[in-house]
Amino acid sequence: MKIKEIKAKGILSTSQVADWTINPYVGCQYACAYCYAKFMKRFTAHREEWGGFIDVKVNAPELLKKEILKKKKGRVWISGVCDPYQPIEEKYQLTRQCLEVLRAHNWPITIQTKSPLVLRDLDLLKLFSQAEVGFTITTGDARIKQIFEPRVPSIELRLAALEKLHQAGIKTYVMIAPLLPGADKLVSKLKNKVDYVLIDKLNYHYADRLFQEHNLAKVERADELANLLKKEDIPCQVLF
Repeated sequence: MKIKEIKAKGILSTSQVADWTINPYVGCQYACAYCYAKFMKRFTAHREEWGGFIDVKVNAPELLKKEILKKKKGRVWISGVCDPYQPIEEKYQLTRQCLEVLRAHNWPITIQTKSPLVLRDLDLLKLFSQAEVGFTITTGDARIKQIFEPRVPSIELRLAALEKLHQAGIKTYVMIAPLLPGADKLVSKLKNKVDYVLIDKLNYHYADRLFQEHNLAKVERADELANLLKKEDIPCQVLF
């Protein structure tokens, strides 16, 4: 793993998901086979494979302190093209430091992660007037998870973290994206852990090879999954 400390020129970026997004890192150690963020490699000088490098924006908190005074207040998505709680966050704590700045100015936040490390910041999250935390969980089948996202914490660890956050009064959601085989096995496990679920399909081709190698069919419709969630009184939205 090649780790490089860099000085970013900016940290608050506009987003199609929320008003703003913050990415404290370039690259992601989880290296999921389907990851749409691989396109970021085009904007770096890295020759390593996606998942083989991390650029650490060491000045992210200081930049945010300055930019937040100049930008229009809005919801911040953490993060758009990296996992804000990937393992390197345990050392650098850039996500936590950015959260401290956002909390000081009372900006609403949406966190999206695959890591139980977010529980470290539960004390801080409780102080926000508007905060929600989402876990990306693409399948309820451990075998499928291991094929497409072997470096990611287990499904069970993510569900346990989700439950702790929900019980602590934090608004929580699950992002089933991309929708992989075995996602229906999640339904019974999400009861009383989430406020809502988002479902999106695999609409890019990075992982096509794995579907072919393991003789798997892509899930093209979400109707059945959405109906199962509704039967459990779990609000859901299909994004395709």
